[in-house]
Amino acid sequence: MPVTHRPFELVPPCATTDVPALFVKDLSFTYPDGHVALKNVSFCVEHGEKVVLVGPNGAGKSTLILHLNGILQGQKGEIKVYGMEVEKKYLPLIRAQVGLVFQNPDDQLFSPTVFEDVAFGPLHMGLPEDEIHERVGRALQIVGMGLYKERLSHHLSFGEKKRIAIATVLSMQPSILVLDEPSANLDPRARRALINLLGEMNLTLLVSTHDMLMVRECFTRMIVMDDGWIVADGLSEEILSDHRWLAQHGLEVPC
Repeated sequence: MPVTHRPFELVPPCATTDVPALFVKDLSFTYPDGHVALKNVSFCVEHGEKVVLVGPNGAGKSTLILHLNGILQGQKGEIKVYGMEVEKKYLPLIRAQVGLVFQNPDDQLFSPTVFEDVAFGPLHMGLPEDEIHERVGRALQIVGMGLYKERLSHHLSFGEKKRIAIATVLSMQPSILVLDEPSANLDPRARRALINLLGEMNLTLLVSTHDMLMVRECFTRMIVMDDGWIVADGLSEEILSDHRWLAQHGLEVPC
């Protein structure tokens, strides 16, 4: 089911092919302890693209993701979301456009019931009650959890929580969905359901993962990070075919 967009007072150039969905140029970031996490990172994601971000632990993937809606601010470089620079005056609009789903769903689920979790974002957008109910119902339907509204979030399985966490973001009706390790800790059935869900979504996707089988199955374009750098950006099939290069960058060869 396609996700529609509610008009804003300041209308961003969202969901358009005129400008990239994500534009990152020469982004660098150093943590207060001196660790350099990002080193001149540059890439572009077009509207409607589904791109996967891979790399070993400590490569800088999560740090990069946290820059895309302004949770972290780079000391150098440029980030644009549908032409809007990620800066203070645009942050409310950008955070409405870039939906971020964390690796651990418990970081996003904190209300007693599923309905309250999924309704949290629209409620704080000041939407009328009927629209909140409509958005919650649509988001839960998209992730295949339409019958779970009254369920207690903390009673759900890990895979179910992952789906509900995605729904909490979809209820905000973003143009871009960013997921950090979405298949981590899922059993095979839940993992397969997630892969099918990602394939059906009509959104621009940027997914960080170690799941190389999912990469091969779902994503034609791969961005590889290592030690804060982007070391490859190209066709997944070509990158995955170089087993020796993958091993040099701490990546497993998919069977």
